[in-house]
Amino acid sequence: MSDAIDAFRDDEDVIVSDDASASLDTPAELPELFYSSVDEFVREYLRHVYTRPAGPGNARYRWAAQWWHYPEAIARLEALWRSWEHLRQDAATGASTWWRDHADHHMSVLLSPDGPFARSKDSCEPGEPLPYAKPPAGWFPDTKR
Repeated sequence: MSDAIDAFRDDEDVIVSDDASASLDTPAELPELFYSSVDEFVREYLRHVYTRPAGPGNARYRWAAQWWHYPEAIARLEALWRSWEHLRQDAATGASTWWRDHADHHMSVLLSPDGPFARSKDSCEPGEPLPYAKPPAGWFPDTKR
């Protein structure tokens, strides 16, 4: 996971172009993704940096190990992953922007007792990664290939 955290600090992949003649019709070369899918992002990074005590009943936070069964969760987590991939290219303020504008916003909704995981019975203790279950094969194909 430290590689993932270091990706925010690594500015070697930052795309900088001083070519004023570059055509707006020609798409810029996209940087290589750090994570190959939203599943890999959740599995390898997100659930390790959001270590909230989650559980059922009156718990303050809710999470579902099978997050991929919830359309809203998929949409929000996909947005988190894509924004993380984009903002990691900004070595100056990318991490802060991602946390402030994306992660904390979407995770507050996802972890909310009345969010998409409201009926989940999955739990974890403070400091533990959020629960995780592997999605069915083929649901989140590798986008790096």
